[in-house]
Formats: sequence, structure tokens, C-alpha cells
Amino acid sequence: MSKFEKAISKKLSEFNQQKFINSLSNIQGGRISHTSTPLSVNHLHIFSSLPSTNQTLWQLIDSGALPGTIVLATQQTAGRGQWGRNWRSSIGGLYMSVAFSKGCGCTRIPKISISQTPQLTLSTAWGIASGLQNHGVPVKIKWPNDLILENRKLGGILTETRVKKEKIAWAVIGVGVNWANSVPDIGINLQSYYRNQSQPEISSLEMLAAIVFHGLDSGIRQLLYSGIENILSGYNQLLINMGQQVLVEDRLGEVVGVTNSGELKVKINQSLPTPKTQSQILPSEIYLKPGTISLGYDKL
Repeated sequence: MSKFEKAISKKLSEFNQQKFINSLSNIQGGRISHTSTPLSVNHLHIFSSLPSTNQTLWQLIDSGALPGTIVLATQQTAGRGQWGRNWRSSIGGLYMSVAFSKGCGCTRIPKISISQTPQLTLSTAWGIASGLQNHGVPVKIKWPNDLILENRKLGGILTETRVKKEKIAWAVIGVGVNWANSVPDIGINLQSYYRNQSQPEISSLEMLAAIVFHGLDSGIRQLLYSGIENILSGYNQLLINMGQQVLVEDRLGEVVGVTNSGELKVKINQSLPTPKTQSQILPSEIYLKPGTISLGYDKL
């Protein structure tokens, strides 16, 4: 690595906590307190590099960390996405994990069963995407957990839980957003997007972190106080897959939305021939669980 590259790397690895707090205060109208938000900045852990922010946060929880604890890094060496996939987490990106616990006055989660875990992801995706849109970034959502900008991946969400008596006792929600880091061909970072923008509204990694944090907060609070039904309409409006043609068991269908439990709703085209026998009853709408179908980026 050259001296110039080392200097850039050092700059990208630095994260100013006070700048983050100031940005968050501005977004929240000048108030940061336990009463104004279920999340707290009093348990903020910042690292230049980690294997995984989710993994580190679970370790902190095992050591007595409280709900509302936040882990931030600008690089991950062993980042993970949904279903165990590797998440490229090079230096200069935003990698954040937040801890939630059942029944806690600050940062509590609804009393939901493990089967409803996707609601946490849907709520977070909607909250963050809405927050970025409010700051001039036209982000969409690719089902169930990807943040999309100009048909490329800007970020993603990983929700992990621990269950007690079939209810979620702890949840760690990890978010990765590309800021100035290198990305694969299907990816995009905000710095490259801003090259064609005259007046970027997001001026720093710390401001991006504050927007993402506030969006996550808003999504979980909406789930807590209003339920998933009020989130789904907004989620479906941001869903980039709406109307996408998909093939399910040799049957052609069209994506028409997402259910309360996070399943993809696909309306089957009944006018097309199918290898199924006529004696079988074929539903006109199919619900697909996350991970059972790929909605690749080549079709966006």
C-alpha cells in the first residue's frame, strides 16, 4: 500500500463520535434522550475494524451490555449477510449493529414470536430507506432486506435473534451501507452517486450513520406502536420488485407485494399452460418465504 493509500485508509477509518451525536441531534430536532427515542447513544462502541459488528455486539450482550448498545465500524473483515453469505465490508463503509430486548423501556421490541422475525427486517428496511429518501437519496428496497440505489446494492440488513419460550428475547439488527468503500459490480456507494449530484445532502460518514440510526429507530418504533400493517404500505411503495416477473415451480407469476410475515406475494398467470395436471387445484397467489427464491440484480 502506498503512502497516499495509507493516508486515505486512515482517514476513512476514523469516526468522530461527537459529530455523529450532533448530526443525530439535528435530525431529531435537537433532542437526544431516553424519552425522545427508544435508542440511546450512551452505549456506543466505535471500532476502525472488526470481524463483524453483529458478532461483537453479541459478545458485549453476553458480558452484560444493555439494550440500546450500538457497535459501529468502518470496516469488517468477516462481514455476513442473510443466509450466511459473505458481505464485502471494505474500509470506508458504514457497518452498524444495534441491540434490542423484549420488555425493556428503552429499545424494547414487541412481544413477537420467532416466526415473525422478518417484521423486524421489514420495519428496519422501510425506516432506513425512508430516512435516506428524506435526505435526497432515492433509495428503494429489494425484498426482503437490500437497499437499492440506481438498480445497484447500496446496503443490506441482517437480523439475528435469541428466543425464550418461543418469543424473541434479544435481537441484534446489523446494517451495512456503502459510503466511500469499494464495492462489487452489483454495488454502488454514495460517493460515486454524488459525483453526478450538484448538492449532496449527506456530507459525512457520521451524518450517514445518524440518518441510518434514526431510520432504524423510526422503523422499530412504528412496529412497536402501530404494528406491521401500517409499515407494509410504505414498504410496498418502495419495493423495487413490484411487478417483477418470476418463475415459481414452472409457473410464471408477478410480484404484487409482501405479507405481514415477510413473505413475497406472487400472483400466478392462470392463462399460461402449466405442466401440472388439471386435477390439481392451483392457487392464483403464492406466498414465498425469504430465501426460497432469488430476485437477482440483473432483472432490476
